[in-house]
Amino acid sequence: MDFDFIQRILGNLFNGVLVTIFLVVTTMICGNALAVPVALARVSRHWWLKAPAFLYILFMRGTPLIVQMYMIYYGLAQFPGVRHSVLWPILRDPVWCAFISLSINTAAYSGEVLRGAIQAVPRGEVEAARSVGMRQGLMMRRIVLPIALRQSLPIFANETVLLLKASAIVFTITVRDLMGEANIVRAQTFRTYEPLLTAALMYLVLTWIIARGFGWLESRLGAHRRAAVSAVPGRGPAAATTVPLDAR
Repeated sequence: MDFDFIQRILGNLFNGVLVTIFLVVTTMICGNALAVPVALARVSRHWWLKAPAFLYILFMRGTPLIVQMYMIYYGLAQFPGVRHSVLWPILRDPVWCAFISLSINTAAYSGEVLRGAIQAVPRGEVEAARSVGMRQGLMMRRIVLPIALRQSLPIFANETVLLLKASAIVFTITVRDLMGEANIVRAQTFRTYEPLLTAALMYLVLTWIIARGFGWLESRLGAHRRAAVSAVPGRGPAAATTVPLDAR
């Protein structure tokens, strides 16, 4: 390992880290936002909403991400109508194509996660909302979705880590992300371990940041549960150390 060489390439790799962070953050926001209507369509009683959502999730989860990315970046350019449309300045940019492909792929996975969380919301919560005359849309917005999102946070954290690792393939469509910069250094210098191991350590740090961030968010959103438990007699921290008289 040549640490002097690693110091010389840190600037290039840091530029790639910024591109990776941009893609992961924007894709996470857009993909999870798109997952909400996808999940609502999956749990809908109307077949004309449920069937397209089911086929969309089946296609996006059943085909490799790199195939979807190639179809958007290389495939759409074959159609003259696309090249002469107002969308061409976006679809010819590899960063935008990477963003689109990662977003629609994330929406499929997160939509299925959210669908399961919606169906796992306790029936008592739904029946209590209906008993006070709450409409379906209002109940979904104020009761069901907040509970489902809070319950899905650990899975969303895992999905975001997987998204980070999936973003490493965007260099195949000429995006100079962290993996792209590492491969450029490797190709130009014929050194393999220094750029790739440094990139791997940077991915590890980003993964730790994601895990800590979601852990903090989960702790903040679950604070009311801990407060409710501590307020119940016999359920607080002191109750754990209380020993019944007949057991002494």
